[in-house]
Amino acid sequence: MKILFFGTPEFSLAPLEACFSLGKVLAVVTQPDKPFGRGRAIRPSPAKQWALRHQLEVVQPSRLKEAEALKALQVFQADVAVVAAYGQLLPKNVLEIPRKGCINVHASLLPRWRGAAPIARAIEAGDTQTGVCLMQMEQGLDTGPLFARSVVPISPRETSESLHARLSQEGAKLLFEHLPAIVEGRLSAHPQPPEGVVLAPRLKKEEGELDFGQPAPVLERRIRAFWPWPGCYTWLGGQRLIVLEAKTGQGQGRPGELLASSEGLEIACAEGSLVLCRLKPDSRSPLEGRAFLQGQRLKAGALFGR
Repeated sequence: MKILFFGTPEFSLAPLEACFSLGKVLAVVTQPDKPFGRGRAIRPSPAKQWALRHQLEVVQPSRLKEAEALKALQVFQADVAVVAAYGQLLPKNVLEIPRKGCINVHASLLPRWRGAAPIARAIEAGDTQTGVCLMQMEQGLDTGPLFARSVVPISPRETSESLHARLSQEGAKLLFEHLPAIVEGRLSAHPQPPEGVVLAPRLKKEEGELDFGQPAPVLERRIRAFWPWPGCYTWLGGQRLIVLEAKTGQGQGRPGELLASSEGLEIACAEGSLVLCRLKPDSRSPLEGRAFLQGQRLKAGALFGR
């Protein structure tokens, strides 16, 4: 089985390892190297790093629609392409290159959460379960028929980081169980149900700012959903505070108001309150909410947010 693999972030690594075990990975197609972190040093994607360690060929087109990229991929004459969080939509002429088409490892229970950020959006929405689907790719956004799926529960303290890791492993498991049968024509895909379609738009940095005019459970889910990126934050005066961990409380007050509380750093919301358990002021190390409260000598009534 000759496989062309498309993937970029950490999520793609377990599916890539599965493909490496199941057949011959002809090449790993991944996003171009990008600047990363405070120093903005150029860094290859996790998928590229894995490929180079295993002496696999790497292809990094800036845009798959370019004729040069198409020619580079046609050379491999792949039986199948496996796509796991690649980061670009595959155009029709790329979808048609492999003999058995392109199979997507999608981190949701389709048709719920079609799009770029299914893991974070599931946590943000308060879903109690999600999963992974193997989907035959077509030109629509995650609209293709499904070969298989696996259901995964979402725990009450789940973050996007922890759920990414679990779903990546589940995607690899589905590939081990079903990819040979797909390529050999022993497993057919079935259309997605028409009802239950929900989109999962790409995350934006500005979504991380906490609005205490919303209910506390909404903000608590968002903090977990947006970790590690884009992260959630609030303001105290001109100081930005990145919120690493929080829980809901029962306090009442004006939204954004610091409450007198035995819980520590507790802030009133439109409904209930949010206890900031761990936070990180800009350019400082993370610390417990109680330690920040004591260090700043804050009094009840201080306002957080803009």
